[in-house]
Amino acid sequence: MGTHVKSPSGVVNREQNLTQILTENPGLIGDQVSRRFDTTNGNLPFLFKVLAIGKALSIQTHPDKKTSEKLHAEQPTVYTDPNHKPEMALALTDFKALCGFMPIARIAEYVTAVPEFNSLIDPSIVAEFLNCTNLSESEQKAVLKKLFAALMTADVSNIATQLRTLVARYQRGGQKPLEDGVKDLVLTLNEQYPGDVGVFCAFMLNYVRMTPGQAIFLGAGEPHAYVEGDIMECMANSDNVIRAGLTPKPKDIPNLVSVLTYTPSDWQKHMVKPVDITPHTRKYDPPIQDFTVLQVKTQKGEIETHEAIPGPSIVIATEGSGRVSWSGNELDLQAGSVIFVGAEKKIKITAGDSNLVVFRAYVTA
Repeated sequence: MGTHVKSPSGVVNREQNLTQILTENPGLIGDQVSRRFDTTNGNLPFLFKVLAIGKALSIQTHPDKKTSEKLHAEQPTVYTDPNHKPEMALALTDFKALCGFMPIARIAEYVTAVPEFNSLIDPSIVAEFLNCTNLSESEQKAVLKKLFAALMTADVSNIATQLRTLVARYQRGGQKPLEDGVKDLVLTLNEQYPGDVGVFCAFMLNYVRMTPGQAIFLGAGEPHAYVEGDIMECMANSDNVIRAGLTPKPKDIPNLVSVLTYTPSDWQKHMVKPVDITPHTRKYDPPIQDFTVLQVKTQKGEIETHEAIPGPSIVIATEGSGRVSWSGNELDLQAGSVIFVGAEKKIKITAGDSNLVVFRAYVTA
């Protein structure tokens, strides 16, 4: 939902798509947003998506603005725009993901305990990593990068061999207590992507289990993979993805290894904590200016009013039915309805004969 060059949203009963309409009517984006972002040719600063993940998505990261411009210039058919792509995932159902590097000590436990993982990496790199706890933060990042690069560039046949050994050990119940938390993940990922190096990322990236309403933010250079569940996803207006595993799509391991931040931490560092701004509206505000997301929950017949926002927004109903109204106009809502709201429009969201759940992505600069 949005105006990305690869697939701008259509508009019901209009021959023009959303990009074309906004190009002719820039006031719908608003002067404030146009001063902060490049809104040339009707370009919205954000994209809004619904993802229903039944099979794990790739081990990936997204480049920052400077790197995106470079990659787009060098490989425009692969990196199709020059923008960055920070993103937020908001769980609609129970949701599982790999998200950011684990703390160094936790990775070290897996390096020590999982021989199939350990054997893919040069012993000198393993030794250096296991002895890096007293190093400075920047030195630890350098050692972590060396370990991850060694894993991702390991011999393909050896990766397949070690995965077969690992899976056989898990299937006969030979996992160690430390491995209990990732056993099912490893088996699932290997079933979906047999012999793929991305399966071993279970021993380096945080395994996140979220419940509905929880959200995580992933800035540039953070490795991640969405594993299972339904989410709302909001991001800067870009489709730039650098992949390295768990995918049949082209991989770009050198660029992925190069752009990662290598910042180890617990996964809670990535959480976006919502704020209730009214009894019906909850605000998810990540640490960037490109977008914010509101969740609106109203019960049968209830009305929620949103004062005018000095920027554009996209509204989607995910449950129930009702209507949205503004300036004497109104549109019906049912699950799956998507509405664009122009800048400076006060709107009312009204639940119909059932409870109504709506998500609204917007930008104000």
